[in-house]
Amino acid sequence: MPMASNTYLSAPLKSTPLDHKLTKIKPILDLRVLRLQINRTPTTFLGCFSLGVGFRQLNPPRTRKKVKSAAAVSMFAENPVAVDILATSLSGVIALSILRLWEETAKRGLVDQKLNRKLVHVSIGLVFMLCWPLFSSDHRGALLAASIPGTNIIKMLLLGLGIWKDDATVKSMSRFGDYRELLKGPLYYAAAITLACAIYWRTSPIAIALICNLCAGDGFADIVGRRFGSWKIPYNRNKSFAGSIAMATTGFIASVGYMHYYSLFGYIDESWEMILGFLVVSLATTLVESHPLSTELDDNLTVPLTSILVGTLVF
Repeated sequence: MPMASNTYLSAPLKSTPLDHKLTKIKPILDLRVLRLQINRTPTTFLGCFSLGVGFRQLNPPRTRKKVKSAAAVSMFAENPVAVDILATSLSGVIALSILRLWEETAKRGLVDQKLNRKLVHVSIGLVFMLCWPLFSSDHRGALLAASIPGTNIIKMLLLGLGIWKDDATVKSMSRFGDYRELLKGPLYYAAAITLACAIYWRTSPIAIALICNLCAGDGFADIVGRRFGSWKIPYNRNKSFAGSIAMATTGFIASVGYMHYYSLFGYIDESWEMILGFLVVSLATTLVESHPLSTELDDNLTVPLTSILVGTLVF
């Protein structure tokens, strides 16, 4: 029995096709295990060299810096106060840049003064609305956003009262270059946008209708009316059918466009009922804007008030 046992143990083992396959696969498995170990532990070039392996470093410092940067951005994004501060700064820079652009065009006489004033009127509010998704959902975000046009209220008061001199701003925002004009239309304009931010904000179709009809509607009404407004409205010879049609059309299209824009962020649920409401508000503001009383008071006052009143009824 012992001899048989020794003979059995000393006999060479026969290799099978499966053994040959495992022999070929084993180096690959060892390589994958080694790669896994290297990935799990931070290594340096000297550490890899001491292992006698010609691998390049799989976890370089640059990657770790990117991870740290991503973590910092993630922590920053989770802090709504920091988000609102950054959004306020960025939105303020954008608004100021647009104002500076139109001030320069007015100063250099590149654009007719009346057209330049209306381009300011159209662009400021609409571009500012594009920045609203940058802010957090807290009411603090709405108030900080409102602080941007709110500072412009102070500026209009200082310029309109003659306390602060800024000829470029006066020229870009007034009809006849009189600084006292800033106490009317431009002041109402800034106050209306501030009100839309602080009270209604981006979840309300009233805010959308107010700013879109004030900026796009009233702005293009003047631009188109001056160029194609030969056919006057019977009850107000200072207004034209072309201007009124342009106001209703652009105010409505801009409202629907921003409705869709904010729905992409989940602030508003777009619907045909809301679109119909925007149409009603645009038609109402156009009718009020064409009335002689609106000309006597100021379009920048009557259009926002009409948007709020009618918007409250239809939305």
